[in-house]
Amino acid sequence: MKTLVLGLGNPILTDDGVGIQIVRSLAGQLDRPDVDVAEASLGGLRLLDEAIGYDRLVLVDAIQAGGQPGQVYQLGPDDMSSLHSASSHDLNLPVALELGRRLGLALPEDEAIRIVAVEVEEVMTFGEACTPQVQAAISRAAQMVLEILSDQFPGEESAGQK
Repeated sequence: MKTLVLGLGNPILTDDGVGIQIVRSLAGQLDRPDVDVAEASLGGLRLLDEAIGYDRLVLVDAIQAGGQPGQVYQLGPDDMSSLHSASSHDLNLPVALELGRRLGLALPEDEAIRIVAVEVEEVMTFGEACTPQVQAAISRAAQMVLEILSDQFPGEESAGQK
């Protein structure tokens, strides 16, 4: 099973870059041939290019869902149905995935996609550092990614049954 851990965001817009900071913090902790780690500043349809050819996908991103800054969530693609991943002019994640599959792209199935999201506070101010509460959540979110990678996703065979 080939897995992509993809940190999303804009690293010069304060908390919006938290996904990228999280995957950068994982760089020294992941030495697995079945896991690729990448960064991207995109969403919607453009996200599909990054996910092609992977069996599993872990997206790491900022979110504004009304929680406390620094709160860490684990979500699935259906949890993102009302949120646009890049702008209001783009497709949301479930619609982009469905379109990609209908076009015949080799994309992970919904049950093989996890999203680790950190509730953010400031995404409109230029700056490379996150606000204190969001900065404090980076290690918790990175640990959540590691736990996801150690878990078997639904529908997968265990390593001993392959």
